[in-house]
Amino acid sequence: MPESPRRTLKLGAVLLGVGGPGQHHTWLDPQIPTDASVDVRWYIARAQEAEAAKFDHVFIVDSQFITPDSPNHYLSRLEPLTLLSAIAVHTEHIGLVGTLTTSYNEPFNVARRLASLDHISGGRAGWNVVTSGDAGTAGNYSRDAHFDYATRYGRALEHVRVAQGLWDSYEADALPRDRERREFLDPTKLHALHHTGEHFRVVGPLNLERTPQGQPVIFQAGDSEEGRDLGAAIADAIFTHAQTLEQAVAFRTELRERAAAKGRDPQNVLIVPGIHPIIAETDEEARARQDAALGARSFEKALAELGRPFGWHDFSQYDLDAPFPSVAAAGALSFRTQAEGITRLAIEKGWTLRQVVQHQLDAGRSPFVGSPLTVADEIQRWFEAGGFDGVNITVNAPGDFARFTDQVLPILRERGVVRSDYESTTLRGNLGLPVPENRYTAARPEEAKAASLVP
Repeated sequence: MPESPRRTLKLGAVLLGVGGPGQHHTWLDPQIPTDASVDVRWYIARAQEAEAAKFDHVFIVDSQFITPDSPNHYLSRLEPLTLLSAIAVHTEHIGLVGTLTTSYNEPFNVARRLASLDHISGGRAGWNVVTSGDAGTAGNYSRDAHFDYATRYGRALEHVRVAQGLWDSYEADALPRDRERREFLDPTKLHALHHTGEHFRVVGPLNLERTPQGQPVIFQAGDSEEGRDLGAAIADAIFTHAQTLEQAVAFRTELRERAAAKGRDPQNVLIVPGIHPIIAETDEEARARQDAALGARSFEKALAELGRPFGWHDFSQYDLDAPFPSVAAAGALSFRTQAEGITRLAIEKGWTLRQVVQHQLDAGRSPFVGSPLTVADEIQRWFEAGGFDGVNITVNAPGDFARFTDQVLPILRERGVVRSDYESTTLRGNLGLPVPENRYTAARPEEAKAASLVP
């Protein structure tokens, strides 16, 4: 019996330009152009650096509602699939993952756009499925209010299932393009979907042939009960965050158990948290760098950002030294799980608003801080203990990213934790994920068998 290939750490690069949540002063770094978040050349250069380091994918986050208190990168950034299409023609191997909401898109358009990216890139497209946490997005799409949680996640599951059905519109050999026989299409291998569900009615078929990797890879991020259930049902890879190894192992174990309960192979559900390595010549120097970065954060900006999970509730109206206000309900249509978690912790600890904000500032501490050897050891420890299957590295300053690619990765490669080269031409192949069989092709043997039994 042949040995199964050794499990290796998957690598993603999250391109955050002038700085995401908590990165209040990132844009002041002279290595980062002040317009990095809208400069396609900046993204292309970072993607090429990640590809040279044999990363599996780059990841573009997105949302569609802002306030003046939104993180700098969120205030002005490029639309993900437009950007990833540009990156595609300047790279050859790296996967291209973009965020698209199921709450404010239609399945047909999403399926077509992602399939187009998959063709443009030669099989490297990925979809980060989100339901939109910013409730204010509703006002940009002619709605008075955001969907409630049950509707958001019910719509998301149906949305993804419809997209997957549309991606199966064409069987792999549906377009023979045979000039001698004057046959462009085999119509028996083109299929309309005829979907009628609770949220969508979609006839199909998709007007684009089967993509190089069968279907784009599905990523998902969501920590609520509904989010975890959705991820277990549809995701090939799940984005998350964990402050401790114990939390990471518990999350991975739970998601794999949920996937197995839904009849899926849990080995094909990858857990890929975001991490922020801080690397210096010595552990002491790295810790000092982290302390300096955290100390430079703005309390006022953190106070304003605290409002986001609570539907951008204005916390500046409260006495900082009074008990944390009872406003968890403000997050009911927004980032509910996060809002409830912050409130619950504040009650348990008896914290004031000031203490909650300070905790949010301190929560930015990374478990992966130290010399290259220390950081490599810690990543390997988490990986081998079952804390994750891969990591997403935040990319802002090229110099910081280079410390990881040039100093930490060689150690992990020498140990066999990270592969030394690409193993496939597709994102799905490099992640070690199977190609989904076209549902109509899969049904043909059974149909033929049934037909043979008819007298």
